[in-house]
Amino acid sequence: MSSGKIGVLLLNLGTPDAPTPKAIRAFLRPFLSDHRVIDLNPWVWLTALNAFILPRRPHKIRHLYENIWTKDGSPLRVISQKQEEALQAYLDKDGLDTLVKVAMVYGKPNMSQALDQMMAAHISKLIILPLFPQYSSTTTATGLDAFARYIYHKKGLPPFQLIHNYHDDLAYIQALADSIILQEGEKLVFSFHGIPARYAKEGDYYPEQCQRTASLVAQKLGLAKEDWYLAYQSRFGREVWLKPYTDELVSSLPKEGVKKLAVICPGFAADCLETLEEIEITNKKNFLENGGQSYRYIPALNDRPDHIALLADLVKERL
Repeated sequence: MSSGKIGVLLLNLGTPDAPTPKAIRAFLRPFLSDHRVIDLNPWVWLTALNAFILPRRPHKIRHLYENIWTKDGSPLRVISQKQEEALQAYLDKDGLDTLVKVAMVYGKPNMSQALDQMMAAHISKLIILPLFPQYSSTTTATGLDAFARYIYHKKGLPPFQLIHNYHDDLAYIQALADSIILQEGEKLVFSFHGIPARYAKEGDYYPEQCQRTASLVAQKLGLAKEDWYLAYQSRFGREVWLKPYTDELVSSLPKEGVKKLAVICPGFAADCLETLEEIEITNKKNFLENGGQSYRYIPALNDRPDHIALLADLVKERL
């Protein structure tokens, strides 16, 4: 019997439990085995993954996780917990009977843990909110796959609704714009997580939504075309990914006369390895070593009040 309570499931990809090779390997195994993420021939790819990549890569990137780890654990997990608590409090304040839970596609808290709690509370409806503003088959769809695996053997399933994307939501664009205060002479880079270029050719319209988000924010800020750039980060393997690549762009800009740079990652709802290490540390080093004078990373929206408010609005629109 349902209680009338609305379940709100916040989805993110996940994080290792600790900055150790063992924990990193346990995280990477299901992530890199997912055909949505790497869709190469499984016989070839899984052989390479298990024989070469998983034995070596965790040791290579261990120090990257150590660079960003906090006393409370992984930044992504800590921030996600704050987002869960803040959204629950916001919806409670509005008098809505909800149960908000975070679930990671890979890692903890996992889909089963979050949904088991919701089913135990006898929710009457479920709203699934992937924390990926721009849809991609490598992110939003992986979360939907995990949800489908959970419900495969379930008999009593409440009605559910997926928030497909919010890349051009007015409150989202406004929150991003409000987080950006450019200093005199600063240029702005919008850096989105990349995907193989082939995926876009095969129908993934992620780059279109990234371009739309960046254009709307630049317009909101009143930026001229020459004042901002769009690039893609975090490529993996030898295949061509969406271009331009963030690391190559950042390294080349000082030679083009850009001495002051700010970088924002609008596709990340919470700061993580890809923002705190790759963008804030590694790319800053690249920019300064190539002649740049100042470099700033603009944090993700995380648990900012305006971010929580826009997430709440997305939920309330589905009630």
